[in-house]
Amino acid sequence: MFNATQHRGNPNLGPAPPGQPNHRLNEIMDSLRAEFENQSRASEQVENQVAQQIQEMELIRNKVYQLEQNQLKMKQDYEAEIRMLRHELELRGGPQVQSHLAGPPQHGGPAQAPPSLGHGQGGLFSGIMANQGQGGPGLAPPPEQPPQQQHPLQAPPPAGQPQGPPQPPNSFPGYQQGPTLNGYAPQPQPPTNSPGLGKNRTMAARGGPGPATPQQHPNQPQPMPYQNDPRASPQIPRPTPPGSDLQLGPRHQMPTQGQYPNVGNVLADLNPDDLPDHLKRTGPNGEWHAVFNPNVPRVLDIQLLHNLVHESVVCCVRFSNDGKYVATGCNRSAQIFDARDGRKVCELLDESVQDKDGDLYIRSVCFSPDGKLLATGAEDKRIRVWDIESKRIRTTFDGHEQDIYSLDFSRTGRLIASGSGDKTVRLWDIESNQQVMVLSIEDGVTTVAMSPDGRYVAAGSLDKSVRVWDCSSGYLVERLEGPQGHKDSVYSVAFSPSGRELVSGSLDKTIKMWELSPQRSLVPGSAGKDGKCIRTFEGHKDYVLSVCLTPGGEWVMSGSKDRGVQFWDPNTGNAQMMLQGHKNSVISVAPCPTGHLFATGSGDMKARIWQYTTWRGAHQGI
Repeated sequence: MFNATQHRGNPNLGPAPPGQPNHRLNEIMDSLRAEFENQSRASEQVENQVAQQIQEMELIRNKVYQLEQNQLKMKQDYEAEIRMLRHELELRGGPQVQSHLAGPPQHGGPAQAPPSLGHGQGGLFSGIMANQGQGGPGLAPPPEQPPQQQHPLQAPPPAGQPQGPPQPPNSFPGYQQGPTLNGYAPQPQPPTNSPGLGKNRTMAARGGPGPATPQQHPNQPQPMPYQNDPRASPQIPRPTPPGSDLQLGPRHQMPTQGQYPNVGNVLADLNPDDLPDHLKRTGPNGEWHAVFNPNVPRVLDIQLLHNLVHESVVCCVRFSNDGKYVATGCNRSAQIFDARDGRKVCELLDESVQDKDGDLYIRSVCFSPDGKLLATGAEDKRIRVWDIESKRIRTTFDGHEQDIYSLDFSRTGRLIASGSGDKTVRLWDIESNQQVMVLSIEDGVTTVAMSPDGRYVAAGSLDKSVRVWDCSSGYLVERLEGPQGHKDSVYSVAFSPSGRELVSGSLDKTIKMWELSPQRSLVPGSAGKDGKCIRTFEGHKDYVLSVCLTPGGEWVMSGSKDRGVQFWDPNTGNAQMMLQGHKNSVISVAPCPTGHLFATGSGDMKARIWQYTTWRGAHQGI
């Protein structure tokens, strides 16, 4: 019979008995460990060298940009002096000299600041406010431009370089040549994809029906990344509204001075250097500036309170109802800041997400009315409701089939409205943790808002229209579109404090104010269209991405891809002020419900808290 004891004891029949070390195995393990440590040290050295080289390249780029800027300034000064001397010669009766400055200069200097090299593989922010292929945390795409409209566009730089907002001509330096995260160049055809926050993912990588950015024309082929820049805005020059066409209210009478350029509401065309002190406001070190409409009396002043730096694009900002806190949504996390001192209070990060390395942008954040909960909507199609105090997820809502772009709590705090690229608006009950209503439309939903009384939900869509439903019945009671409506996709909607008006912002670069019908239809299928557009605000030079009203309804605020924030008088349609401070698209603007504060979020990876007050000069008759 086989003796197991003898077998285990014989070194020629098997491994060494338990307890005796295997020296050969230990030697191999030690060798592997030493090799791994050597490779780790070598990898760290290579990473340090790469980081140092990137830093040196950035310094060189910035130096070249500064040299070009200096050369451009010298050229402008030279040309100005030539014009002055020629004018003086003509005044003295000398012979007229043919000007070589009559035509456009052959070289106008750098069109934009040197592009940043970005962070992470491929440059994470190379797709800010864009959609490369069908991927990205971008908002939904605009509809295709009519083929007969030919406008000069701007083309992408070589693959791998980040891109940014276009640089339109004849604008002040804050818009034309401000340092950006991205660069631009001319492009041959209108965009067909999103101006939203794209990422470096190809169409094939996205795959399947997943959370792809919704397409206005899904059956038409979409351009591949970098072939035709999908984020470039058509440079459609708008005719400057004549000063006589400005609507003048009792507090906005035309001043008698005629020495300022008449740009109407296109305040981006004002150069701060050419304005007197009472028509501009500049932050320390020129970090930001505001220009005030010379055609209407200045009544506002502006001040930057806090600069909230993030590690990624800031997709959304929102105040709590008590005005004490500001929430922001960025890549993979939502963050909450104290509005008084700018201190970060907490960061909400879902550690259960399986993909730890990929991007997961938070597109929308919203506080519950009591300030205890924060709802977040992301590109993974999921709504998370966080308990802020414990920093834990209280509830998750699944049901959307594409990215979630917008959220809003009802006044009671029981319902959450959500809008998604899957062409639906959905209502969720926070108490029963159930979906209670699905409102379907013909195209992707980009924005939702609950009315102040909680009875209605409004939504903007890629199909250029704004819809309003009754929350209890689900009946469509308003459809705001047609000849008075927007000419391009609607990206933002907001109710007035009274609930009788609604403002919308669009890729057609305008904001519209709608007067809602007092007796909204409650008949199924009636699709009431009684609301009318009572005012159109024109002045932005690029897509309008966010709109809102101040708590008392005194001002309409808008954020745009032109990097500006504008204050508008809702009674006259006149622009009061244009604020420039962000170095990329202003994606989100939110008012403080309790005071004269507002927050902005941008593609430059910053959120900011601002304060607007009554200008002291308004009481002194300046």
